[in-house]
Amino acid sequence: MKILVLNCGSSSIKYKLIDMPANNTLASGVVEKIGLPDSFLKFVAKDGSKKVIEKNMPEHTAGIELIIEVLTSKENGAVKSLAEIEAVGHRVVHGGEKFNKSVLIDSDVIANIKACAPLAPLHNPANLKGIEAVTKEMPGVPQVAVFDTAFHQTMPSKAYMYALPYKYYEEDGVRRYGFHGTSHRYVSARTLEILGKKAEGTKMITCHIGNGGSITAIKDGKSVDTSMGLTPLEGLVMGTRCGDIDTGAITYLMDRKKLDIPSINNILNKESGLKGVSGISQDMRDVEAGIQSGNERATLARDMFVYRVRKFIGSYAAVLGGLDTLVFTGGIGENQSTIRELICKDFEYLGVEFDSAANAGVHGEEKIISKPSSKVTVMIVPTDEEYMIAKDTLELVK
Repeated sequence: MKILVLNCGSSSIKYKLIDMPANNTLASGVVEKIGLPDSFLKFVAKDGSKKVIEKNMPEHTAGIELIIEVLTSKENGAVKSLAEIEAVGHRVVHGGEKFNKSVLIDSDVIANIKACAPLAPLHNPANLKGIEAVTKEMPGVPQVAVFDTAFHQTMPSKAYMYALPYKYYEEDGVRRYGFHGTSHRYVSARTLEILGKKAEGTKMITCHIGNGGSITAIKDGKSVDTSMGLTPLEGLVMGTRCGDIDTGAITYLMDRKKLDIPSINNILNKESGLKGVSGISQDMRDVEAGIQSGNERATLARDMFVYRVRKFIGSYAAVLGGLDTLVFTGGIGENQSTIRELICKDFEYLGVEFDSAANAGVHGEEKIISKPSSKVTVMIVPTDEEYMIAKDTLELVK
């Protein structure tokens, strides 16, 4: 079955056409700068070369139209006609408490995704635009929604509740939901597969660290706590997000600097994190380069990033009552050996015997980076969210 996987952001559409169940990628690309005059589609052509098509795309429907045009074109197409694409799987960021698993999309599902939009105002409306565009361009083709939040719906109330007046949970849905669930689900399942273990009895921590980042405590294959909260702002120091912060600092700044809500949101989500502390970049590679040139703020930004990850690993080991597997994934987790080593330094008390030689220079490959004698297995497992979306779509459509 050929399945089109779509990930619609506020101004972008990532796509991948996958032949399932073989997980064979037939085509992939991304539309960027939707709604801006210089929007474009970047994709990998049949011969493996990278191509760019510049075209004005005022909204998501135009982006979907161009993707379909490329997928079916004689020159660059992966299919002869749309009839070959049997289903479409959508990444949907927020499912609230409505969805604890992926679902076939119908009018009720669309209504519930809309109802969750206030919890993810940048993402859910964009996800809906993608669904609407496919409905228009590919009528009758089954569509599936795969939710970032679904995997974390197994968290107990003591983990997901905030200590606010209870009415805000009842009336407004204010609680911790967590994100990157599709990634954490894939990586934890793949880890068990590699190690030849069953989920029952396992105590695992998965670290999805990149420009956005979250850590999840997984017991018996189920999420019991995760670092992101009501929004993807809580938790780790990220590329441009501050992560955990005293809310009093926010109200103090708003009062002192006379900031309105959009302004403070912009500061916390887009101007903070590695970018805000280093003053260089949100990209850890640029921060590392700054460290090499002696930039003290770059060193501080990296140290804060590592420190926050280590704090969560320690606290989640306590939550789990021990630890048997620690997994790294995401752009930084998969590719930056220095960061992995700094995070795992002095974790012998947890049972980690880190193998520096095995870790050195590893980029984007599945590998065990702890010593054979280590009580805790430390691993790199590259994430594959598109495969998980395609897999769920295949199972639901069949």
